[in-house]
Amino acid sequence: VMLRGESGVGKERVAQMLHEQSQRSKGPFVPLNCAALPESLLEAELFGIEEGVATGVRQRLGKLELADGGTLFLDEVGDLSLALQAKLLRVVQEREFERLGGRERIPVDLRLVTATHRDLEAMVDAGDFRSDLYYRLRVVVIMVPPLRDRRSDIPLLVRHFLEVYGERFGRPGLMMDRDAVELLANQGFPGNVRELENMVQAMVALASGDVITVADLGIADDSDAVVGRGERMTLADLERRHIERVLREVGGNRSEAARILGIDRSTLYRKMSHSATADA
Repeated sequence: VMLRGESGVGKERVAQMLHEQSQRSKGPFVPLNCAALPESLLEAELFGIEEGVATGVRQRLGKLELADGGTLFLDEVGDLSLALQAKLLRVVQEREFERLGGRERIPVDLRLVTATHRDLEAMVDAGDFRSDLYYRLRVVVIMVPPLRDRRSDIPLLVRHFLEVYGERFGRPGLMMDRDAVELLANQGFPGNVRELENMVQAMVALASGDVITVADLGIADDSDAVVGRGERMTLADLERRHIERVLREVGGNRSEAARILGIDRSTLYRKMSHSATADA
């Protein structure tokens, strides 16, 4: 199964649902983000390592072996190098693999779910993604729409994230009033569900009362809406503060901040540049 959609739309949650509703639900669900590791480490994570490959190296099982009998979810499969694509193709075709440094062929029985936000067709045309692997992976394709195309999900997601982070931050029962929910439902959310989740997390941490209001959101519409704590804030102001907060949490690592916010690095740089221009 191949999941397609923008960053932050919830492709991993869809993959989990596919696993939980399948006949493999009693087996493991093993995720691996192909964009999160350099090629050398990614290969070891995926295939495992045989003992004795190098001094002091012990045998370690890879994600393929750990997912046997269940589901392996490869997120951002478009970031695999051509060399790893060739090795993954062999696994898909022959249903077996070898650990790094090993010669034993290990059979594997799993469901492979992949996901990407990249244009794989263009990558195939450019020679950056193997066409044989592409056609092997796209047996069933599921498009996960962006949040702006399913705004009716926003109130449900807000309620869910309020419960999750309310419990985590010791503020159970925290609610959001109808006006605040409606205002959120009208936002664009370029970072999709991941951006909404992080925004709700910030609200739970900063809300002054038991009910989050429009004033707590800090979002102004086209009118002169004045929002909380005695200051005017536009959506751009809130966005800038949220970006600054995430950057502080990750020690200024812009790549990690972009991942958390559900946007690519170029978008993050552009938003930071616009904020700096506005401040000037």
